[in-house]
Amino acid sequence: MPADLAVIGLGHLGLPLAQAATAARIATVGYDPDPGVVAELRAGRLPPGDDGALTAAEIRRMVSAGFRATTEDAELGRVRTAVICAPTRLGEDRTLDLAEVGDAARALAARLRPRTTVILESHVAPGTTEDFVRPVLEAGSGLRAGRDFHLAYSPSRHDPGNRRHRLAGIPKVIGGLTPACTEAAAAFYGRICDKVVRARGAREAEAVNVLETNYRHVNIALANEMAVYCHDIGVDLWDVLRCAETKPFGFQAFRPGPGVGGHAVPIDPSYLCYERRSQGYPLRMVELAQEVNGRMPRYVIQRCATLLNEHGKSARGARVLLLGVSYKADVADQEGSPAREIASRLMELGAQLSYHDPHVHGWRVLGRPVPRADCFYEAAAEADLTVLLQHHRTYDLQGLAVKAQLLLDTRGATPAGAAHRL
Repeated sequence: MPADLAVIGLGHLGLPLAQAATAARIATVGYDPDPGVVAELRAGRLPPGDDGALTAAEIRRMVSAGFRATTEDAELGRVRTAVICAPTRLGEDRTLDLAEVGDAARALAARLRPRTTVILESHVAPGTTEDFVRPVLEAGSGLRAGRDFHLAYSPSRHDPGNRRHRLAGIPKVIGGLTPACTEAAAAFYGRICDKVVRARGAREAEAVNVLETNYRHVNIALANEMAVYCHDIGVDLWDVLRCAETKPFGFQAFRPGPGVGGHAVPIDPSYLCYERRSQGYPLRMVELAQEVNGRMPRYVIQRCATLLNEHGKSARGARVLLLGVSYKADVADQEGSPAREIASRLMELGAQLSYHDPHVHGWRVLGRPVPRADCFYEAAAEADLTVLLQHHRTYDLQGLAVKAQLLLDTRGATPAGAAHRL
């Protein structure tokens, strides 16, 4: 049976969309160039490097309902709607790497038919849909966007591991190259989502993505600065947050932590990676937030060294246990996790590292495997210092606080007075 929808890129963005479409009885095919990902999905298993977006049971239900995964781009020429969900990351120069978006667009362009609706969901900067994706699709297909096929952007709002807010219940923002493109995209998402919000155009929809992502980073940066400030003056930050969040207006509580990870990286228009750049007006708050959040792993190392020293121990030779190495609680995804930098710096100081994470069963840092503790209670009792980097719900922190010789809680999750907190 021909598919109605093609989801291009079966990672943390594509799989939840494919699941929602399949649940809405839309015949869906998932395209990914990685044979390993496709083979696992066809077998009803989680693909390699899965980030917890779906469970194995959900994958099996998708397959039973008719979802098909493929590496054959010929499938892309048989659908009415194609959604590009390829990953993007920041390079060393802070520019977005659009290589996989380009590959996805070229694969689609070779098979693109008139009247197809093409939607980009990847995390990108304003102008990418029009200035980068559109030329690739037009050059490869000989068709013209806005005339022969519809082209739009919709920011993904997927929150890995969040079982409360599922895709269907989250308002879907869409913006097309033309009003007709917007309506075509709205008609598709209206079959999946309870509410569709129309932006003025594709650039406005892309800017929504920038605002939402940078809002998170800027506010976490403020919380991180408050954490350092309060520690320096001897104030309990976590009590400050508890009191402040009782204000019913004008305040939303964000928690500090050892750093900020995830796929939704902060974007500054001064770092765009195609020709039409910002006109010299960088987002200063975003730059500063990135600087603040980027130095938190070093601050955690400083706190570790100080705690060990206060207890008559040196970082060199100290047995340090890291708990939770994923970027977010209750998922396996390690994208941008501060745990890797913290582990690297501890290893450079000569510490003997081990880790525990119920979702990560193998972990390498600086090219070397880090020993995984089978039981975090026993490992914490033996370690000179235990550092809670991620609060997975399976962790009994009350019991951990009793067992650990010395505990640094970077998430403020332990009971007051049970551990040293960030």
